[in-house]
Amino acid sequence: MDSPSSSSSPTPILTGDDPSPEQSQPSETLDTDSTNQETQNKSEPSTSSYASNIAESDLSVQSSEALAKGISSMLGSLIKDCDCKAENAAKSQDQLCFAIDRLTRELDQLLEDAPLPCLMQHAARISGVRKRVSSLNLLLKSIQRRIDNVDQMLSAGSSHGKAKNAVKHE
Repeated sequence: MDSPSSSSSPTPILTGDDPSPEQSQPSETLDTDSTNQETQNKSEPSTSSYASNIAESDLSVQSSEALAKGISSMLGSLIKDCDCKAENAAKSQDQLCFAIDRLTRELDQLLEDAPLPCLMQHAARISGVRKRVSSLNLLLKSIQRRIDNVDQMLSAGSSHGKAKNAVKHE
């Protein structure tokens, strides 16, 4: 007779003892490894935050330089436009001065030929206008010289600043 211990009935298999590929033990250890890494990352300072701070400061410097270039180009075009208008005004003042001089000579000629009281009044007015235009012309030329000096100082300063930036980036 067969004893109960020698029966051919299979022994029950427990869930934790099943060596089937569906339940693999390494995945459980991987999960614990990843949680250990997460806690380790939280406790230690990372180099990626340092690198991101450097990248942010580089980005800030680049955006500042771009802003400076934009302002410089905008002001440069405004200064050139102002210079052009000032030169045109100076040319107009010169033309006006020449025209007033010509009219003054013609009036002087008329006054010598026939001195009339109404012509004398107009001659006095034209003479006053001539003096005002001449003084305005001198003032305009003085302003133009000052603008040229400021422009030269700014262009010398910007080229000096570019040289400093080139040395700084090397």
